[in-house]
Amino acid sequence: MKRTIFFVLFVALTIASALQVSGQKADFNGSWKLNIAKSTMVEYANLVRIDIQIKGDSLLTERYYDTGDGQEYPFTEKLTLDGKEYNITIYDMPRKLKASLSDPDESVIVESITTFNGDNGSEDFVSKETWTIDAANKILKISFKNMMSGEETEGAFILNKVE
Repeated sequence: MKRTIFFVLFVALTIASALQVSGQKADFNGSWKLNIAKSTMVEYANLVRIDIQIKGDSLLTERYYDTGDGQEYPFTEKLTLDGKEYNITIYDMPRKLKASLSDPDESVIVESITTFNGDNGSEDFVSKETWTIDAANKILKISFKNMMSGEETEGAFILNKVE
């Protein structure tokens, strides 16, 4: 009888542990540093680090970009994860962006349009990012599709969590 009770208790605890682990949301919070060797990059995409804070429906990021001369240019994005559009300015360029949370795979989708003055006047840089977490390996993957001057590029930033 004791073996049966022990076995039933063991199975119940195993199932409860599995449900608790599978019910945890992806944790994007923290500082993430670019792994250049594993990333698929494009010439003008020079993200080197991103700090992320998600609290409830609020998303705060601090992105750091390499300026090409060994310095970093940071900018802050304060959004909600409900698809509401926000306006910020980067390097004197207006940027419209919105973010949403995808329920099935617990990814974050960030869409933006940055307007800049190109050779032919005003142009838009359109970007769609999909953020996913590999919690076991402490990796953030930011897959992106960018459109500029009629050309589309795709790639992925692979970032390691900074401890």
